[in-house]
Amino acid sequence: MTPEPTVHASAVLVGRHAVLIRGPSGAGKSRLAFDLILAGRAGQLPAAVLVGDDRVHLDTVAEQLWVRPAPELAGLIEIRGLGIRRCEFAGEAVVGLVVDLAAADAERLPPPETLSTRLNGVLIPRIPVPVGYLPLPLVVAALTTTESSSSGNHSPDCLKGFGNHISPTIATE
Repeated sequence: MTPEPTVHASAVLVGRHAVLIRGPSGAGKSRLAFDLILAGRAGQLPAAVLVGDDRVHLDTVAEQLWVRPAPELAGLIEIRGLGIRRCEFAGEAVVGLVVDLAAADAERLPPPETLSTRLNGVLIPRIPVPVGYLPLPLVVAALTTTESSSSGNHSPDCLKGFGNHISPTIATE
């Protein structure tokens, strides 16, 4: 029997869905995974637990993308400066968000088509993160906020390209 292939990624179960973290070696996948776990412990996010670090299995079941840890790495996470550490882990989870670190298509105001990706036939929300940018605030924002309900209703200052893009009525209420 041939072992199932793994992908070079980390995953953390946050609440009911996993965040799948992809990127080249050294991009910060393990760091973001641990930051998400800490954010869950601090109450910034729902409870968060490691699924897998560095290598994970992806499977599609009933039009959902599932992630599992590679058995030989289950419960292990690299923490730079401390080495490989053991922690609690989830055996599987449905992927609800993909974070691509060092993404070539990352932009300040990304076009909608870059904010999703298709993996194993399943369309999943995606955050492209540029090199040198801290990903945790983006992920926390994606998991705790919603899109603007009126993307075409910008303040006049926003359309001129200056200001903080918050209408005076919102800022003073």
